[in-house]
Amino acid sequence: MTVDLTPALMIRDVHIADRPRERLIRQGAQSLSNQELIAILLRTGTKQESVLHLANRVLNFIEQIQELKNATLEEIMSVKGIGQAKAVQLLAAVELGRRLSQQKTDEKFTIRSPKDAAAYLMTDMTSLTQEHFVVLFLNVKNQILHKQTIFIGSLNASIVHPREIFREAVKRSAASIICAHNHPSGNPSPSSEDIDVTKRLLEAGQIMGIELLDHVIIGDHQFISLKEKGYM
Repeated sequence: MTVDLTPALMIRDVHIADRPRERLIRQGAQSLSNQELIAILLRTGTKQESVLHLANRVLNFIEQIQELKNATLEEIMSVKGIGQAKAVQLLAAVELGRRLSQQKTDEKFTIRSPKDAAAYLMTDMTSLTQEHFVVLFLNVKNQILHKQTIFIGSLNASIVHPREIFREAVKRSAASIICAHNHPSGNPSPSSEDIDVTKRLLEAGQIMGIELLDHVIIGDHQFISLKEKGYM
């Protein structure tokens, strides 16, 4: 439910049963719209507009709720009516949600298929605005021991050094690894550089005795497994 308020209509003018906090108490947080959840975090509006109207403008500014996790303090403060205190409250809530989500997925998550690897990484990687090259280090049961971002930037065979990846694998006593990176364009189709990097890491893994199980490319809520595509 989204309560439509004009700027001049304050939250006190809304029937108490329809106010976000009261609806959350009565119906649970899952029943609230994104606008109402943000309104609760903001707590108050301004002299000129209600907190719900202000929350709606925050949503319009970030366009998609997923983009809020990538917003900076300065970007949020650029919204009229959002000062430093309100921006900090929003960022704190986003970071807490991210940590709780990560803590849940870190509990001995087992990779049984490329889909599992993509599901583990999708939330964090699908909306990144730069390429991130990430490695999952697995034990003999294909359980995740550690996740590490190796570098940020355009993928290039001369930049991805196998020694850095396999040094970490030895340190973690990993039996195998899965590499992944995102395409900010949203299209997960592999480039020639993606394929070259994969082959280089595959060869290094064979020498080290630490198998490269897959290289997954994350796009806009979709993925491609280079192993499934026959590149390794």
